[in-house]
Amino acid sequence: MIYKTIPSSGELLPVIGLGTWQSFDTKHDSDIINLSEIVSAWAEHGGRLIDSSPMYGKAEEAIGDITHQSRYGSELFYATKVWAEGRQAGEKQIEDSFIKMKRKTIDLLQIHNLVDWKTHLPFLKELKQAGKIRYIGLTHYTDRSHDQLVELIKSEDIDFVQFNYSLFNRNAEKKKLLDTALDRGVATIINRPFGEGSVLRNLSRSPLPEWVADLECSSWAGLILKYIISHPAVTCVIPATTSKQHILENVKAGSEELLTEVSRNKIVEYLKSI
Repeated sequence: MIYKTIPSSGELLPVIGLGTWQSFDTKHDSDIINLSEIVSAWAEHGGRLIDSSPMYGKAEEAIGDITHQSRYGSELFYATKVWAEGRQAGEKQIEDSFIKMKRKTIDLLQIHNLVDWKTHLPFLKELKQAGKIRYIGLTHYTDRSHDQLVELIKSEDIDFVQFNYSLFNRNAEKKKLLDTALDRGVATIINRPFGEGSVLRNLSRSPLPEWVADLECSSWAGLILKYIISHPAVTCVIPATTSKQHILENVKAGSEELLTEVSRNKIVEYLKSI
């Protein structure tokens, strides 16, 4: 797996993470068994950052159940979020996240969709100072948040920022969000790389161009992920899946040589023609 550097610490992080929105919102035994196999395969191929939120239903509990006492559990990078109005509600939610994920420390705690960020950010700094969390971040998933995220990266002391970016939605480039994070030394986590699956469904009607074979890509999903992680400002991308085949395709995209800027531009131009 290719690694990128977390600027605030110098720690290395694998580029292919694992999202849990909808896919981990379950307590059914059969689902947990399937997810356990997916997480195990991902971890065995170098995956490390797993991202969740109290907003994601039972996902935090599923993560705790799957990783607790697993052979790879202590090696993962656990990221979750606070998604509440008011400090008291936020503190309670964070306390619950530690319990559900079965963690004594959480690697990254983020403010979900910037909800009441002015209240929660000081408390996250307290938790970081106390050693309960290792990194602090802000998140959103819409284009309209990008301007605000740019301003917050410039004005606030944070380690990570998470936002939407894909081959078919490059607003984060247009709004200089990626460039600002790179310039300010803030790590980035990319969500919605496939547009919740709609991008892949649309692309399924079109074959990969023959020249993509030279880029060591055998699927549209792999090409999209490789395009994203090849941007110098991208630290990690977090596609979600309930398919072992798909997780292996994802880690393959993160285990080979990054694309040059020439190749990235060639892909963009080709997509304009289909």
